Amino acid sequence: MDLLIAALLGLLEGLTEFIPVSSTGHLLLAGHFLGFESSGKTFEVVIQLGAVLAILTLYGVKVTTLLVAAARGDSVALRGVVSVLLAFLPAVVIGLLAHDFIKSVLFETPALIAVMLILGGVVLLFVDRLAPMPIHTDALALPLRTALIIGLCQCLAMVPGVSRSGATIVGALFLRVEKRAAAEFSFLLSLPTMGAAVAYDLFKSRDLLDFSALSEIAIGFAVAFVTAVFVVKWVLDYVGKRGFALFGWWRIIVGVVALAALWSGF
Repeated sequence: MDLLIAALLGLLEGLTEFIPVSSTGHLLLAGHFLGFESSGKTFEVVIQLGAVLAILTLYGVKVTTLLVAAARGDSVALRGVVSVLLAFLPAVVIGLLAHDFIKSVLFETPALIAVMLILGGVVLLFVDRLAPMPIHTDALALPLRTALIIGLCQCLAMVPGVSRSGATIVGALFLRVEKRAAAEFSFLLSLPTMGAAVAYDLFKSRDLLDFSALSEIAIGFAVAFVTAVFVVKWVLDYVGKRGFALFGWWRIIVGVVALAALWSGF
């Protein structure tokens, strides 16, 4: 792997991790068509840490303040923390039970990824029209039942191409959560979800990890971090004003192009 491919994949990770287009699907398709696969998936796992760090950088003060307030007994803050952890719980259970199947079967099926990108794009195109009028406007004040259902929706993203943020946001919208609040709750939920997923992947592949290409890993990590910072800053305002149609078309175009390339023998 050269530095250009490392930068390209880092850019792809940063661009797609926090918008509803499936970063995993994009990385797996890019790896398939570029003929790239790192030993033990070291590169792919580490650049995800760049995206996690981007969220921590932007939301670190808010999360720290929330945790401190919850520890002091603030009922509003405590409810917010509990809602995020409750939404995180289904991913823990299903992730532990199905991890090996997901990684060995679903992650190795490019056609499935392309199809899921297209189907998810169609869902996003309709969600703005079909979602009911929102009644929840604060990401940290969602009813616990709503948070749990959003967490169950997040588990759909274990199928590559579905999109973690896409599944949580669409679920939230149909549960009458306002667009900006849905996106923000998805960002906050990504902290425990992505952190745990990366840690578990590192543990499971600890004997296969290969850090021999440190310069490429560092480039991918840095590009993913910087790109994700800008994307997170931009996406809240964008979806609050314009919705999700752009991301729906993005998914459909990428999925169709990928299927065409696969059918052509690439």
